[in-house]
Formats: sequence, C-alpha cells, structure tokens
Amino acid sequence: MEYRCRLGTQTGEIVEQFHAADDEPGLRHELEQKGFCVIALQPKHALSRLSLPVARRRKRIPTREFLVFNQELATLLKAGMPLVQSLDILRSRVVHSTFRSVLDTVYERVRAGSALSDAFGEYGDLFPGAYTASLLAGEKSGSLEGVIRRYVAYIKVIGVVKRRTISALVYPAVLISLALVVVGVIVLKVVPEFSSFYESFGAQLPLATRMIVKGSSLIRDNVVLIVVVAVVAIVGTWRWIGRPEQRTRFDRGVLKVPWIGSTVQRFATSQLARTLATLLGGGLPLVTAIDIAARSGGNQFLSAQMRIVGARVREGESFAGALAARGAFPDVAVKMAEVGEATGALQDMLTSLADFYDEEIDTELARFVSLIEPVLLVIMGLVIASLLLALYMPLFQLSTVVGTQY
Repeated sequence: MEYRCRLGTQTGEIVEQFHAADDEPGLRHELEQKGFCVIALQPKHALSRLSLPVARRRKRIPTREFLVFNQELATLLKAGMPLVQSLDILRSRVVHSTFRSVLDTVYERVRAGSALSDAFGEYGDLFPGAYTASLLAGEKSGSLEGVIRRYVAYIKVIGVVKRRTISALVYPAVLISLALVVVGVIVLKVVPEFSSFYESFGAQLPLATRMIVKGSSLIRDNVVLIVVVAVVAIVGTWRWIGRPEQRTRFDRGVLKVPWIGSTVQRFATSQLARTLATLLGGGLPLVTAIDIAARSGGNQFLSAQMRIVGARVREGESFAGALAARGAFPDVAVKMAEVGEATGALQDMLTSLADFYDEEIDTELARFVSLIEPVLLVIMGLVIASLLLALYMPLFQLSTVVGTQY
C-alpha cells in the first residue's frame, strides 16, 4: 500500500513524500530509522475515503466541546488509563455529530496501531496544526498528558482575549446599528410625509429641506438597486479577501490603519508568540514550531513574514535577528526574543510577551470603549437633530411659506 507521509527532517524542514509499505507501523519504524520525524501517515486512497466526507460538510467543532474532550482525555491519561480505552470512553460521550464521527475514526486508527497525532492529522480542516503538532511532541517526549493540558490552557487564554475583544466592540456596534435604523426610518418614512405636507403650500423650501427631500426620494426610488449593489459589493469583497494573495495584502493594509493597525499587530504577535511558546514547551524544535505557528496565525501578512523568519533561522540566523530583519514585528517582541535566546529561556519570554500584549490590548479596548461611547452618542444626536431641524425649518418660517396662500 502507498502512504502519503508528512515528515520533519533533521534540519527542521517539513516535507511530504509518498512511500510504499505493507503496513503503517512498519513504515513508521523505517522512516524513524532514517532520521525522519513522522508527523502524519495517511493511506493514499484511504485519505479521500475517510477524511473528505467530514471535510465536505465543513461543520465546525464547538471549541467548548473540543476543550472538554481534551481535558477529560488528559485526566484519564493521568489516572493511568490506556489511550485506546480513554478514546473509547470519551467518544461515546460526545454530542456533536461531526466530532463523534471523527473520534470514531481516530479510535479505530489508534487501536490499529497509528499514533494519535497521525489520526487527528487526517482532519487538518477541522483541527489546528498546533494541536496535532503538540500531540506529536507529547508522543515523542512521553508526556502526552502534560502537552494536552498545556494546549488546553493555550486555547483558553486565546479564547478569553477574543471574547474580551468582541465584548468591547458589541456596544459600539449596537449604537451604530441603532443610529442607522433611526436615520433610515426618518429618511424613508418621516421625510415623505413632510414632503407631501409642504408640497401643498407650493412655496420654495429651504435648501437643507430640499436636499433631504431629494435624497429621500432618490433612495426610495432606487432602494432595490442600492440593496443589490451593497450585496454584490460585500460578496465581491469577501471573495476577494478569500484569495490567499489578496488576504495577505488586505491584512498588510489593516496594519497601516492608525490605532487599529497597532492593536491588530499586537494581537497577532501575541497569538504567534503564545503558539510558539506552547509548541516549544511540548518539545518541538524551534524551526518546526515557527513553521506551525506561521500556519496557525490570524494575520496572513505577519504569518508570511514568520515563514520567512523560519527560513532564515533554518539557514543559521538567530530568531531575534530574523525578526528584526523583517521589520514587521514590534520592537518589544524583538528585544524579548533576543533576551530569551541569550538566556536560554525563549519559551518563558514568549509567554511573557504574549501576556504583556494581552494586557495592553485589554487596556486599549477599555480606553476605546470609554471614548467611543460618548463620541457615538454625540454624533447620533447631531445627525438626528440636523435631520429634524431641516424638516421643521419651514414651519419656523411659516409666515414666509404660506404667505402666497393669502
């Protein structure tokens, strides 16, 4: 049978090759004897038969259920339960259909002799690369339970930061939505009523009133066209950003936006640093950890820069020097990486860097919310007041407007 093999070389490079063998354990042993680090082994034809049906459904596995599974798996392993029995117990308790189907396949493959990292590696669309890499590191070091716990802690921290960010943006989003609804009601419902009322006088209306009436009429007459253009623009932009090369350009442009760019840069750097620290803590080589962290990053431009950093580190350059040469990462990150390399505590320094940026992001978001709330309220008040003032202005000049009637 022919197997598709994802291997780590002695230089830290990750390659994919095809090898023929009678069985998977024998091929794994043969490759390890040759000095390769086996990341994943997949039967060439079984891959499409086993993994693609789940991938086609594209159902995301709930983060909470995934974390509970890993916490329970780590607990069972710590209690001395064999891996196969632990998987057998846990798969029957999973509620999510896709996750349960995956675990059934994982259980069968592990029971047949495959490594846990290989079994999960088949579902690269459902599980992050950092997870399978952490499992591989735990298997190699003999501390699978500790690595799983470290990964769970990593996901929890990332989740907390994301939830805080979303929570901070909810109130401004509600205010903006409310403002748009109120303005929409005034423009589409209130203005036409006033327009009909003023037309009965047959007098010249003030400029501001005429502009609002004309704008309201234009929007009402072309509302379908406006909606279609907006939908096409949104879908087109979404698909454009979905292309890898365009997503990289978009993410690079975001980093240049005042205030937002620096916050996004800190968040992405924090995520990369924490991923690197987690992988290094699991025992992976630096070059391999950089490659996996780059593929797990959120900002595609910084991920591309991190891949270049990994290539330069593979060629013998220091990690901090490669970071500084790119000029895309904050100076604080470069300095802390330099100190970590010099003291032999790179993992601890990366964790400290991630914690430092997480605190900075919390502070920035709190400051943003405290500033944006009154600003949005003032803007909403000015916009609505301007609209109403323009509509009622002819009434203030009632004697002039109705003078022609007498």
